[in-house]
Amino acid sequence: MNQTRMHRPKIQRPTIQLTTAAAFLLIAFTATGCNSSKNSPTPQNFTKALNAHFLDHPDCLLANTRFPFETSDKTLTKQMDSLVAAQLLDKTEEASIHASRYTVAPAGARYAPRFCYGHRTVSNIDTATPLGVVNGFHQSAVTYHYTMEDVPVWAKTPQVLAAFPQMAHAISDQSVAKATLDQTISGWEVPD
Repeated sequence: MNQTRMHRPKIQRPTIQLTTAAAFLLIAFTATGCNSSKNSPTPQNFTKALNAHFLDHPDCLLANTRFPFETSDKTLTKQMDSLVAAQLLDKTEEASIHASRYTVAPAGARYAPRFCYGHRTVSNIDTATPLGVVNGFHQSAVTYHYTMEDVPVWAKTPQVLAAFPQMAHAISDQSVAKATLDQTISGWEVPD
């Protein structure tokens, strides 16, 4: 028997076409904003995360103070006396123990016990470190400029500004700070 061999024609693979198509898709994804997603390490995303954080975390004068509060420390007395001058606290002298006792005045009830003086609004991200992994999260440390929003009138009085220089600097237009941000599924967040 005479068998004839059939030859199959060689199929040419469109490798050049596939490579071109892959390059086009990569460019299309980049151009349409994949790099500007809420998880990208961009100044805009860092600003958005910081501003969201600061809305819920105002800056305050006192962290762990309970009223009535007694002190004989000169620095604390100066600070508390500035709040008395702003009519936020009332003061009585305890002569027998050489201390001053402070209670919340009616005008200070809204701000006591922490006496918060506003929240930060980030105006500019100055620097950001390259991403690193800390506790399983991508992290970046940023330096930013900010302004203080919703500052009450009492916080701008000369006595309070002099008694709390850190607050005075925070409400000035020259405020710079640093923060660490974690990359999460829902975007960038300030770890608590």
